[in-house]
Amino acid sequence: MSLPMNSSPKRNDRPIIGILAQEVTDPKPNKTSHILATHVKFLETGGARVVPIKIHQSVEEYTRLFNSINGVYFPGGRVNCTSSAYARSAKIFYDLAIEANKKGDYFPVWGTCLGLNMVSILTCGEDFFSGTNTFGVLLPLTFTDDAKDSRMFSRFPDEIIKDLTNEPLSQHNHQLSLPLSSFNSNEKLKKFYKVLNTNTDGEVEFVSTVEAYDYPIYAVQWHPEKNAFEWSKPAVAHCPSAVRTTFHMAEFFVGEARKNFHRFESEEEERKALIYNYSPVYTAPVCRIEQIYFFG
Repeated sequence: MSLPMNSSPKRNDRPIIGILAQEVTDPKPNKTSHILATHVKFLETGGARVVPIKIHQSVEEYTRLFNSINGVYFPGGRVNCTSSAYARSAKIFYDLAIEANKKGDYFPVWGTCLGLNMVSILTCGEDFFSGTNTFGVLLPLTFTDDAKDSRMFSRFPDEIIKDLTNEPLSQHNHQLSLPLSSFNSNEKLKKFYKVLNTNTDGEVEFVSTVEAYDYPIYAVQWHPEKNAFEWSKPAVAHCPSAVRTTFHMAEFFVGEARKNFHRFESEEEERKALIYNYSPVYTAPVCRIEQIYFFG
């Protein structure tokens, strides 16, 4: 199939993107799930508003929300990709997105770090991730031949591509990766995604960025959202090219969400759903993440 293109000449300049919440490690009253504020700021940088997608909602509630937002974002984290509440909600939204896109309803999906693991499992039904020495490191990106004509990178400034290639600007904070050899040996993954970037920990070459051929589905193993907003972790690049990467990646995905025209049934319902109803907590002194939104 070919990628569904919205035939309307209009553009949605009020996009709203949902971010999946996930369980906290040590739950407390009113703090059973969370979203790192970095992901919210990332999407807001691109010109979107954000709605938190809370865990343990019904399929009907998730479907209603899906029909109200213009894209979905699967953030990184440390929960299980098969048994967690995060995984359950991710599968529901992924399946809804696949079905919508098949019908010509352009609905983008983004995964970061754990989000790449999540979309790969949802695509092929298996987990091929294995251990790598990539926790808290900065690496240059290796761009594949497919990256040049990709939707994600085709409009990136040449100087940013050059800096990402030659300098350690991509922040990696994962202990599991998708080996390129495993990706290439799985026909479902190979037919669904093109690999745009790879990296190596010195021993294993692994997939860093993917883009689906026929759907607006994207995932990165690294963290473009951190460069502009996270200051407590040592392995985050803050140079101009790294910060511009944050903005260009955000602009790209929000641009994809602008092609979708879902909307809330009323302004009141929209206002109640937005992240503005919650206040982030300053958590850097405790966990080296600047701010986190908590939900009950």
